[in-house]
Amino acid sequence: MTSAATVEGGERLRLFTALRLPDDALDALADWQARELPEERRVPPENLHVTLAFLGSVPRERLQAIVGAVRAAASRAVRPSLTVAGYRETRSVGMLTFADAGGHAQAFADDLHGRLEALSVYRRESRPWLPHLTVLRFRERRPRLRPPLPDLGEVVPSEAAVYLSVLRPSGAQYTLLDSAAGGRKEH
Repeated sequence: MTSAATVEGGERLRLFTALRLPDDALDALADWQARELPEERRVPPENLHVTLAFLGSVPRERLQAIVGAVRAAASRAVRPSLTVAGYRETRSVGMLTFADAGGHAQAFADDLHGRLEALSVYRRESRPWLPHLTVLRFRERRPRLRPPLPDLGEVVPSEAAVYLSVLRPSGAQYTLLDSAAGGRKEH
């Protein structure tokens, strides 16, 4: 577990939880983005992650309980193995979707979502959780890209993390608040 930032002041924090990617996957993703995606709206490598749960505005005093939930879920989880499955766009983002070998990422997300719901800081979305990575943001219409998929091979997330998200005119700025090493290897 690491604590990468200290949060001071303010009554509410805009938080999300995510799986962090290993450096080699981030490097390969940055190279792919540079070749295949329009430069002006690429998500920078330091902001690439697989979102587990977006919590939104949360009272600051709930932060330690949220960190505890992430640590507890990570300690019980089987380390997920993800492979790129596709590219898709919503009205505001382009994303890579992942296949989840063995369903371990889904099991981790389900466990974490339950823990966060018990803390009354999260409510599951009506649609199923999808392991994905936002690689591009756009404000106007969708660019309707069809880039070739990056060849990342098997991606094993390095940690589960809690992030602070601060909205800026240039885009969201993410600060790692705390992280826990991913779970155990499958037997």
